[in-house]
Formats: sequence, structure tokens, C-alpha cells
Amino acid sequence: QVQLVESGGGSVQTGGSLRLSCAASGYTVSSGCMAWFRRTPGKGREGIATIDNRASTDYADSVKGRFTISKDNAKNTLYLQMNSLKPEDTAMYYCAARSGGICDFMFYRYNYWGQGTQVTVSS
Repeated sequence: QVQLVESGGGSVQTGGSLRLSCAASGYTVSSGCMAWFRRTPGKGREGIATIDNRASTDYADSVKGRFTISKDNAKNTLYLQMNSLKPEDTAMYYCAARSGGICDFMFYRYNYWGQGTQVTVSS
């Protein structure tokens, strides 16, 4: 049984930083594609960062240059370092994983999801 458990969310001011973690069990982070998505009432679900089994990464334009996705294979954990946070980054953040296939921002391709962690950025 696959479980993804996010942590690290919270409230920060504009310009601040947070690091989200996603601890995986029943799934090996080194083996497939993992991603971070976020959901807001106004924009729906948005894919923001992916990392594949070779540690190649991709980012949405909205976070490029500010966010960094990474993984620690020994800890079987995915991370999202978020710097220079803006109020528009306020959302529920989810990690997701899939077994094989293309690593992209199409949420329906991901088999496994965490429960989410809230990030709130105040101006």
C-alpha cells in the first residue's frame, strides 16, 4: 500500500521561504516520476514541479527560479524548497507519484497522492 505524507506547510510573509517534505512508503522515490501540485479555489489544481527517475526536473513558469524540487533516495522522501514566496503561492500543496510513463503536469496520470499541506503567504 502506497502512502505519501506531506509536511512543512505553514504561514509566512511575502518573500519568505518554506520547505515541504513528502515521505513515501510502499513506493520508491528513485524509481518513478514524482511531482508537486497545488490547488486553489480560483485556479483549481496546478502542476508546479516534477522530478523523474534520473532526477531530471521541470517547473511551471509560475514557480521557475523560486522553487526547487529534489529527493533523498536514502530517506525515500521528496522535497519542495520554496523561496521568494508570494501571496499567489497560497494554496494546498500535494505530492504525487506514478509508476512509469511520462513525467508531466497532467494530474490524471498520477496514481498516488498525499493528503496535502497548506501554505499561506501574507502580504
